[in-house]
Amino acid sequence: MTALLSAYDRLVAGLERIAPLLLPSLARLVFAATLLVYFWNSALTKVGDGLLGIFQPSLGAYAQIFPRAMEAAGFDPGQLGLFHWAVVVAGTLAEILLPLLIVLGLFTRLAALGMIGFITVQSLTDLYGHGGIGHDGTLGAWFDGVPDALILDQRAFWVFVLVCLVLRGAGPLSLDTMLRNAPWARPASRPR
Repeated sequence: MTALLSAYDRLVAGLERIAPLLLPSLARLVFAATLLVYFWNSALTKVGDGLLGIFQPSLGAYAQIFPRAMEAAGFDPGQLGLFHWAVVVAGTLAEILLPLLIVLGLFTRLAALGMIGFITVQSLTDLYGHGGIGHDGTLGAWFDGVPDALILDQRAFWVFVLVCLVLRGAGPLSLDTMLRNAPWARPASRPR
């Protein structure tokens, strides 16, 4: 039994050594494979026409982010104020830039933290703005044996991947690491 435990300990020790290098890179890969295109496609539905469409959000952008305010305004974005425009533009930019930063591994901890905030706001909007809280299965429940509820189940996995990045950073295959190890980023040695 001692030999078996020793073999197990050697295996675990090897895994412990590679985990800090492997987990952040895998978290970024899983994010890219499952959520990057989702968020970019969502952002594209919010961009208006033309080269500067990001600053002239579509009607759908306002309806997605401020559903009740848009309904009260008769679905006329002109009836909404500067605050609504700023939130829609900032949300659209976040939906484009934060996933890109995560995939590139640039300012990864901040980008992942921003995405956690974005997913929280997105979930609250889905539940209360769009009325998802009133539909069975949208919110879901943990420990219920049904793993596909939109909010508590699916988005818990999304946030877990992002929490890994907040806690561990981007990993060795990232722009964060490349910039940190660049010759110009190292402190100059002092003459003696």
